[in-house]
Amino acid sequence: MSSTTPSLPDKPKSRTPLIAGIVAAVVVVAVVVGVLLSRGGGSATTAATERTVRIGVSDQALPFWRTYTDLAAERLGVEVQLVNFTDYSLPNPALAQGEVDINQFQHTQYLANYNVDAGDDLQPIGATAVYPLSLYSTTADSADALPEGAQVALPNDAINQARGLLVLQAAGLLTLREGGTPFSDLQDVEDSRVELVSLDASQTANALQSGSVAAAVVNNNYAASADLADEDVVFADDPESPEAAPYVNLFVTRAEDADDQTYLDLAALFHDPAVLEAFSQDYPGGVVRDVDAATLQEQLAAIEEDARAAQG
Repeated sequence: MSSTTPSLPDKPKSRTPLIAGIVAAVVVVAVVVGVLLSRGGGSATTAATERTVRIGVSDQALPFWRTYTDLAAERLGVEVQLVNFTDYSLPNPALAQGEVDINQFQHTQYLANYNVDAGDDLQPIGATAVYPLSLYSTTADSADALPEGAQVALPNDAINQARGLLVLQAAGLLTLREGGTPFSDLQDVEDSRVELVSLDASQTANALQSGSVAAAVVNNNYAASADLADEDVVFADDPESPEAAPYVNLFVTRAEDADDQTYLDLAALFHDPAVLEAFSQDYPGGVVRDVDAATLQEQLAAIEEDARAAQG
């Protein structure tokens, strides 16, 4: 232990410089906070309450989604992460298993069939549009011009195949038992003047472009991604007809999340004028439908009953 007597500290000098320094620091912090708030839309809680929502889609590359995601961040404080699927069989299981929060790729008829087959309860929370289902050909100018026995591709999933068969019947290429239904399949074809080639929906455009088929029924998103020309459409159903109601495309989530206000706001955001303007450029043939969630859910329940009856 040291024997040196400890010395007292010097008498404190004036506290004025210290106080001035503290005030200056507070001013700097206030300025920085002000700048950050002005960049974040003026809300002091934007950064703290920002939410990330994953939406499963099948057409992520289309420009309208950029407009949509930008507006979601700006107006809702939501970071939308798009998860792209190239196979229609994947987005619903991904949603059911929590890999995505919402999906937007299917119409009511497809969703009803999925719920019945899978024993699931996914629910629509908003509508987007009805798209014509078109028959394309790069070698014929009309459906009538397709030669006898020409190969025609159509989707192999139950609901899109049924709608494709109805399109081909309306085009005069085949006849379905009892006129066909939204649940018809290849076994219901009574006669056909073309050879039907059943393919994954994502492959019908490729089959047409490779020349392996003379014509193909192609869903709108795959037609857009394949840059199929409008002048190559030789027949299409009418998206504005009453029969098109089951084919309204949807924002869909799990049943327990159907009342989530953020998800409902994201579904409603599709109908913002800026999004619709961009959407109309990507899908000029789409007919926009704005239907409330309760009505969509009632329509789904009715179609599910039809699907169960069709299964016997």
